[in-house]
Amino acid sequence: MRQTEKTVAVVLAAGQGKRMRSDVQKQYLLLHDKPVLYYALKTFQDSALIQEIILTAAPGEEAYCRREIVEKFQFTKVKRIVTGGRERYHSVANSLQEVSGDGYVFIHDGARPFVTEEILARTYEAVKVHHACVAGMPVKDTIKLVDQEQFALQTPNRETLWQIQTPQVFSISLAKKAYERLLLEEERLKEQGIQITDDAMVVETLLKHPVKLVKGSYENIKITTPEDLKIAVAFLK
Repeated sequence: MRQTEKTVAVVLAAGQGKRMRSDVQKQYLLLHDKPVLYYALKTFQDSALIQEIILTAAPGEEAYCRREIVEKFQFTKVKRIVTGGRERYHSVANSLQEVSGDGYVFIHDGARPFVTEEILARTYEAVKVHHACVAGMPVKDTIKLVDQEQFALQTPNRETLWQIQTPQVFSISLAKKAYERLLLEEERLKEQGIQITDDAMVVETLLKHPVKLVKGSYENIKITTPEDLKIAVAFLK
């Protein structure tokens, strides 16, 4: 695949992982004797599509991340380690400040170890056309909308529902513009009860730019709970 545009991967590894019920942050938990974060970084490191990586780390964890992850496993594409922010979107915004020029940025959760070269290729082809795309998969289960007391209100058509994954890929200029506006309007969004949960939502909400969905993989799970870690071990086997 011929690739000439600038490509940067932002890998987010600043989460606290409270649902994991562990003293170790989820991205550093061992999965077959390597940290969870290792696997995502390895895919970006080995990909011919990705030119450089910006890695976020929790405040105070920057040196550990460099020593125990980047240097230990020789991830030479990691050019900068950025301090993460209070929320996920603050970490992305901090990372985008380190990105310049034209091209594309792949934003990926470090707790998703099973991103593949095929997913990167599909999202890359889509972003060149649509300027904004996200990996995801159609939901398998029936989904219910519920009220505050957990009574069913509505059953959406399953054929219109996707579970969203990462990477989420954008033209660099589009991503920077969206996040700059987000930081300016952050308080207004909070007052309106709008909670930003992924990068696509920033682009959709603040720029009204359409986001193309691209098939990821059902194995491209995010490790959030102890049960997820058991599933990840099974995938590796």
